[in-house]
Amino acid sequence: MIKASQNIPLPEKLAYSATELGANFVWRGMMVFLPIFYTDVFGLEPEDLALLLLISRLGDGVSDLAMGMLADRVNTRWGKFRPWLLWCGPLVALMTVATFYTPDTGYAGKLIYAYISYNLCIIAYTALTVPFAAMTGVMSGDPDERTKLTSLRFVFAFGGALLLQGFTTQLVQTLGQGDDALGYRYTMMLYSGVGLVCFLITFWKTRERIAPVPGPSPKLRESLGDLLKNRAWFVLCATGALFVVTASLKQGSIMYYFTYVIGDAGLAAWFMVLGLVGSMIGAGLTGVMSRQWGRKNLMIGSLSVMGITSLALYWCDPSSVIPIFAWFIVSEFAAGPVITLFVAMLADVADFSEWKQGRRATALTFSAGTFSLKSGTGLGGFMLGLVLASTGYVADVEQTATAIHGITLLMSVLPAAIAAVATLIFLLYPLSDKNLAHIKDDLTARREGGA
Repeated sequence: MIKASQNIPLPEKLAYSATELGANFVWRGMMVFLPIFYTDVFGLEPEDLALLLLISRLGDGVSDLAMGMLADRVNTRWGKFRPWLLWCGPLVALMTVATFYTPDTGYAGKLIYAYISYNLCIIAYTALTVPFAAMTGVMSGDPDERTKLTSLRFVFAFGGALLLQGFTTQLVQTLGQGDDALGYRYTMMLYSGVGLVCFLITFWKTRERIAPVPGPSPKLRESLGDLLKNRAWFVLCATGALFVVTASLKQGSIMYYFTYVIGDAGLAAWFMVLGLVGSMIGAGLTGVMSRQWGRKNLMIGSLSVMGITSLALYWCDPSSVIPIFAWFIVSEFAAGPVITLFVAMLADVADFSEWKQGRRATALTFSAGTFSLKSGTGLGGFMLGLVLASTGYVADVEQTATAIHGITLLMSVLPAAIAAVATLIFLLYPLSDKNLAHIKDDLTARREGGA
């Protein structure tokens, strides 16, 4: 048996991270461009958009849990989790393109199509990304090594987001030649092709090192019971959900903010690119900063900075964009460690459950984590649509002062308030770095003894 603490070679870390690059062409595209695509190109009313995002994402969260239970019970010659990249990669590529297609039907037909295509897309995405995320927990048993892996993974994630947000607007204009519906379709075809190649690279070039706990798979009731007894999981997932609400509100409102508040939609690409550079740097430095201050302290500090800098945007003058850019870059720098630590800590939570209960449900733990993230995305999208509808937003016209104020709140005060709540909740997280070192050593001894 390979020791669970063995380091992961750099080429394998890069190959694992490739899927995060490809997946961000879907995830970030949905979070940033799908709202404005649905209202300004596809033709949905803001209130219908809000309900679509809420219902679909909450349903997707439930499918995450089901996918986690399924992945924990599948064994193949390629491992438990890697095969899903091969099986589901083509489906993700196909449904991403379908989601950004505009059918030539009446409003009711479009709304039905949006529900069907969007939900099929996120189901395919779930079937790919839940097992992919769970691989972090079986590629190494060393918390520090997993933090390094996750840190590099999110450098790639933010790199994919940077490419998407930096080039999408221009690609839509160039490929569509004035037809935004066609431009979005061709752009997503390009992104989906790149994403599929990335998924296959991860499948072929990675390994699962931690074998399942000997014996029959734990019963569903036992796995769920273990999860519900785990306070670390509750705190981490609540924090993750609120973090994604914060990110969804800001990212989803950027195009609206620059189009209608700043009055220069072309600046939005630079704004998103520079913010993502900040996130990449933050994610890349997570390992160094966590060793210096501890992972719990780093998470609390990063969430606090996100809240303060988001609030500062409320008082920025729209005619002077430099302070707006500066506050946003700092906020996104702080977001880098938050999402990186969240994923690394999910593996810690799985270790804690195995150490305490003698059973391991890696994919269920990670799927419960992604459930919280996707629920946060749905709630953030719902809040975005609700604020737009309640403040009188109308697509492609000059907005009223009330609508302008609503868009400004979406970029600043609302994300700040939610980040503050997330910070308070994470103060309750019970796993310290010292505890994790003891758990790691104990589990390693058990696994080697079991072999």
